[in-house]
Amino acid sequence: MSALDTQVAGGHYKDMAVQPAEFIHRNGIGFLEGCVIKRMCRWRKKDGLQDLHKAIHEIQMIIEMEDEGAAELAHRLGLD
Repeated sequence: MSALDTQVAGGHYKDMAVQPAEFIHRNGIGFLEGCVIKRMCRWRKKDGLQDLHKAIHEIQMIIEMEDEGAAELAHRLGLD
């Protein structure tokens, strides 16, 4: 039996054709992006609007880190 065939505490992933963890792993998706996918897949069955607010926050963190990374790269290249 595969670990993907069981779920601890709830069934909000078990009924999905492809579980978010498997999708995220097989596609090499990063941590925060994976959290967003997980929350978007389950929000109606688990934590409702709280999951949507968490997904928004995680997207905001991604944007902030990407902006900082782009600014740092521009600075190193003397483009600022």
